[in-house]
Amino acid sequence: QVQLVESGGGLVQAGGSLRLSCAASGITFSSYAMGWYRQAPGKQREMVATITRGDITNYAGSVKGRFTISRDNNKNTVYLQMNSLKPEDTAVYYCKVIAIMNVWGQGTQVTVSS
Repeated sequence: QVQLVESGGGLVQAGGSLRLSCAASGITFSSYAMGWYRQAPGKQREMVATITRGDITNYAGSVKGRFTISRDNNKNTVYLQMNSLKPEDTAVYYCKVIAIMNVWGQGTQVTVSS
């Protein structure tokens, strides 16, 4: 059974930084591409960043240059370093195993105040 546990969210002022973590279990972590997604109130869930098993990364245009996704296969963990945060980054952030449908963690709330 795949389990994903996100952590690291919180309240931060605009311009600040946060580092999110997602610990995965129930899979051979190194074999899978991983992604971070977010959902703001009243909006659809959207892709933020993805990382392949070969460490190739991809970012949404709105976060490119500010966010960095990385992974530690020894710890079965994927990270999202978020810098220069903006109020519009406020959302619940989720990680996902790209190839596995409909399995989400509980998410972690990120709130950026202006």
